[in-house]
Amino acid sequence: MPRRVATITLHTSPLDQPGTGDAGGMNVYVAEVSRRLAAAGVEIEIFTRATSSDLPPVVEMAPGVLVRHVPAGPYEGLPRDELPGQLCAFSGAVLEAEAHQEPGWYDLVHSHYWLSGQVGSLARMRWGVPLVHSAHTLAKVKNAALAAGDRPEPAGRVLGEEQVVADSDLLVANTPAEAGQLVDLYGADPARVTTVSPGVDLGRFQPGDRRVARRRFGLPEDGTVLLFVGRIQPLKAPDILVRAAADLVAADPALRRSLTVVVCGGASGNGMGEPAALRRLASVLGVSDLVRFLKPLPPDELGQLYRAADVTVVPSHNESFGLVAVEAQACGTPVVAAAVGGLPTAVADGRSGILVPSHDPADYATVLRRLIAEPRYRAALGRGGVRHAARFSWQHTADGLLDGYRAAMRSRSGHLAPV
Repeated sequence: MPRRVATITLHTSPLDQPGTGDAGGMNVYVAEVSRRLAAAGVEIEIFTRATSSDLPPVVEMAPGVLVRHVPAGPYEGLPRDELPGQLCAFSGAVLEAEAHQEPGWYDLVHSHYWLSGQVGSLARMRWGVPLVHSAHTLAKVKNAALAAGDRPEPAGRVLGEEQVVADSDLLVANTPAEAGQLVDLYGADPARVTTVSPGVDLGRFQPGDRRVARRRFGLPEDGTVLLFVGRIQPLKAPDILVRAAADLVAADPALRRSLTVVVCGGASGNGMGEPAALRRLASVLGVSDLVRFLKPLPPDELGQLYRAADVTVVPSHNESFGLVAVEAQACGTPVVAAAVGGLPTAVADGRSGILVPSHDPADYATVLRRLIAEPRYRAALGRGGVRHAARFSWQHTADGLLDGYRAAMRSRSGHLAPV
């Protein structure tokens, strides 16, 4: 049982609001599992890059969970593409923090995303402790399924991921599909790969009164509401939902009187897919009057928004898991999602939602047209979504990580002394 874990999440903080910049499901993941690991008696210290001079050096996020803001590069205006240039400064600060503690302060390093993995590899060697790594997304997978107009991930990231895979004592995959990608695309040793699915806060995301939820956001109580939640970027493909809505009203003009498309999210950290571009697309397609934009919401309000929707649409070109899909299902809202990455795990096709085997807006319109026309079928999928989401919990995720930590510590014991 590890006493203390150094968690590295260089490019985004668990304190950031998901849905904008570089903050997303990974932020939720780190925050939720850290709280539960701490409740199990494991102290967690999270190292993340400071993005403001106003941030205190250390913040207690929860009992037993500290967030350390590490100065590395300019506080603001540094895009993720330029973060590799700050790896040396960030790594030095992490090693210095450990140097001020007693020897053997950390029992294990858990890095999230490939940039953090580079730092974790150095800490592993310096401290003589196991490195557990969660990729969350993989460059080779993203480049194989690029959205139109999206930039491919650079060769430097591919090389960096290969190095982290080779250095890690344990690789944590979100789904069996991701585990297979680590083995097949990156040459990972299957014996060093474990699958631990992310979870959902079932106490927060649960069914509720749809009419109350709609009144909260000023949505029509008797209309049809289609929802997208996530960063507005080509990878997440909110444009597919907007185009599908245009197809729906073109085929049935009467639907225009009752249809609302809600897009909840902010601009991506890579600067692509600004909300203004999505607004222009809606205007060009003649559906500006149907599309409503909301800023990213805190969890309690997000749960209300899921409950307000008839269907949540997740048309991403790639997802390592699909946290939005599970949260929506936990609230009793069926999901229409792309059949990519981890979404076939997050969504039970035909039982909690519908998986679409393409990114053609016409195919999404076909599925959505049926769900709009058949409220009983939609309700049955909603009930199935609640049952399916109950399989995922953050406690189960934390327990799986603890098992992985113990295995990594056993296999590492005595193999490497601190430098």
